Amino acid sequence: MKKLWHLYIRTSLIKKITVALVIGIILGLVLGEQASVLAPFGDLLLRLLQFIIVPLILFTLIVGVNQTTIGNLGRMGGKVFLYYLATSALAIIVGTSVASLFNPGTGLSLSGDETFDVPENPGVTQVLLNIVPNNIVMAFSEMNLLGIIFTALVFGVGIAYLRSTEQFAAKAKALYDLIDTMNELTLTVMKGILQYVPIGIAAIIAGIVGEEGVNTLQELGGFIGVLYVALLVQLVIYVGILLLSKTKLGDFFKEARTPMLTAFVTQSSSGTLPVTLNAANQLNLNKSLYGFSLPLGATINMDGAAIRIAVSAVFAANVIGDPLSFAGVLQVVIVGTLASVGTAGVPGAGIIMIATVFSQVGLPMEAVALLTAVDVFVGMGATALNVTGDLVGTNVISKTEKRSS
Repeated sequence: MKKLWHLYIRTSLIKKITVALVIGIILGLVLGEQASVLAPFGDLLLRLLQFIIVPLILFTLIVGVNQTTIGNLGRMGGKVFLYYLATSALAIIVGTSVASLFNPGTGLSLSGDETFDVPENPGVTQVLLNIVPNNIVMAFSEMNLLGIIFTALVFGVGIAYLRSTEQFAAKAKALYDLIDTMNELTLTVMKGILQYVPIGIAAIIAGIVGEEGVNTLQELGGFIGVLYVALLVQLVIYVGILLLSKTKLGDFFKEARTPMLTAFVTQSSSGTLPVTLNAANQLNLNKSLYGFSLPLGATINMDGAAIRIAVSAVFAANVIGDPLSFAGVLQVVIVGTLASVGTAGVPGAGIIMIATVFSQVGLPMEAVALLTAVDVFVGMGATALNVTGDLVGTNVISKTEKRSS
């Protein structure tokens, strides 16, 4: 047993996750719905990842802020927002273009039995207000990532200022050293959690395969296929962006593939955040940058979800026999880009985004109910692309900072 444990520890995380995916699929096919007995192992993984998120963001960002200047931080922040906005709009265009080429949903019809209650969309204004928490404790307990980022930035800047004063320099330095030590402690704990990731992934995949089977895939296979083609096109665009920034693709994807696979299985950008931050650290990216760009991206940068909106809109239009006009496509691009930000951090954000766009462009809500049948399979690919987009942007911006420094 001791030798097996040492072999497990020495094996790379990506190899362990790949084996875990295969084992999970086999267990799901063999056990069927009984695979649900493995659910606690998957739930434990999600709990462990959520457990480490708050200290990881808080300490990483405070340390990062104190390793740069306010001017550099503002410049990087501007680049991050521009990148996220541009790639979200591009993803919507990619999604509508690919969907319009293949026309998923043609020949299908709504039975009239589908019902769907539209969740409340908080809107862009509320999301922006949520950046400033009215209660720090609640921001942490409710996992309000935007609020946690704001808190870390404010206190990080405060510590940096006190370190520059004559009166409090010594005490502020001692406080910073303590936080830096806590950051290293958090990274050490995270390394231990990463060893459990393959076990949790095997359990989650087994549950998904056992519960969903292949029937759902057969019913809406055309829609899923078109969506994944669009996701692949966006991934190719990412590769182009990386090449333009003179990034070695092998080195990048060697580290990025682990958070990509973890996001694919867990369907949670925020839940994958510890793994994504670890990948950024392994890529030796700017800590001051990725300390806020990745948590921010996990909340508002949803390229995969944007593609999902676009393909879903074309699908719904074809189902009712009224294909989208050019004006309709343009409206989907504009509304979809805003919706991908306006529903940030909301549970079930993908479905809320789709419902928001459908209501704005006059598409039937019954089609949303139809799409929920394949929400798991759609969410897996979309979330993996979300995380990939965050890492690509952080990598590219980090390179521009190195050149400008």
